[in-house]
This record gives sequence, structure tokens and C-alpha cells, in this order.
Amino acid sequence: MACSVENCYMGSGVVHPATDAYAGEAVEALKAGKVIAVPTDTLYGFACDACSLEAVNRIYEIKGRRHTSPLAICVGDVSDINRFAVTDHLPHGLLDSLLPGPVTVVLKRGESSVLERSLNPGLDSIGVRVPDCNFIRTIARASETALALTSANLSGQPSSLSTKDFENLWEHCAFVYDGGLIPSSRTGSTVVDLTAPHKYRILRPGSAKEETVAILEKHSFVEAVTS
Repeated sequence: MACSVENCYMGSGVVHPATDAYAGEAVEALKAGKVIAVPTDTLYGFACDACSLEAVNRIYEIKGRRHTSPLAICVGDVSDINRFAVTDHLPHGLLDSLLPGPVTVVLKRGESSVLERSLNPGLDSIGVRVPDCNFIRTIARASETALALTSANLSGQPSSLSTKDFENLWEHCAFVYDGGLIPSSRTGSTVVDLTAPHKYRILRPGSAKEETVAILEKHSFVEAVTS
């Protein structure tokens, strides 16, 4: 059932409304290395501290996902991105035009990234999200780190637009935060590679491809030619 009620139990999973009243509790769970489920602007997701190897491994276990499939990170504000990825090559205002919103920008980590190397080992790039969703942005800000973020479902199964959609996985989360039904398709965010100067590559069309391409072209980006 959807949790407009204060508490619901299923195994160890506790469901609360996704409101500021529960943000502190969510942050404490993240700092303790736990996995939580949260609404975003596109889908429900599993989130944990991106710098906790144990928590990241737990997400892979919950989803039944191969470790070769990378996880994105979520930060509270666009201004936080340069702590975790290289943004110097991007024109002023581009990221603020794309985010917050249903877009994942793929950028190079760079040597100054504070991300643990154990996150997505072997990759020199990272997908970054700033969802247009107050609850997850609030807890990302308060946690003072990046959150590893992926869709709340078993790998290969349909994505979740409500907590009911992944009820069978509640027990694996410290807390599940219910923000109601997300008015979105199940296509997720648009994933765009911005690692090369003035070029873009759409890795997943997602829910905002046309808007994303229009913004990129306004900033004189051209689509990279794939060989």
C-alpha cells in the first residue's frame, strides 16, 4: 500500500512520507552506511553514501545488478558538481540550464574528485544527477557528500513510479520514503555524455531528450560522431 500513513513495516523496511520532517533520519541512515529508497523527478530510486563501499555493494546485491554496470551519483545543487567531476570545459550557465531536472550528465572524474575510486572502478567518468525533487536534494545537501543513486527495482525489471511497485524490496532498505505517484514515464532520466568540449552524445534518450538537445545546441554543442 502507498504510505500516507506514518509508519509501515515489511521486514526491516520502514516507510515514511518524503517530507522535511524525516530528512534528518534519512541523513543519519546514509551516514551509517544504509540504503534508503527515495522519490526523484523521474522514478523511485535506491540511494546510499557514494563513498561507502559496503553501502554501494549492498545496492548491487538488492538489485541483482552486475558490478560492471556503473552507478550515477546525486548531489544537492549544481554548484556541488565540481567537487566530484570536471566541469571546467563547459560553458558558463550550461549545467544550470540542464539542472535541476530529469537529466544525467556524464563527466570525467578528474584527479581532484573526492569520489572513492571503488565506485565504478575502471571508469574515468561519472554520471551526475541533480533531480528536481526537494526531498532528495535536501538529504544530499545535509549528508555533505554525493549519493549513489539507481532505480528502485530488480535489474531488468520495470522501473518504479510508486512505492507499491517495489514493495517486495522494502525489507532491504533501512527506510522507504513515499512521495506519492511520480507523474512520469518509466524511461528515466536522459543520459548525456559531456566529457568532450563542445560535443555531446546521448547515451539514453530518457524523458527529456528533445529539451536537453535544444539546450545543448543553444550553447553551441554539436553531436559527437560515433565511429
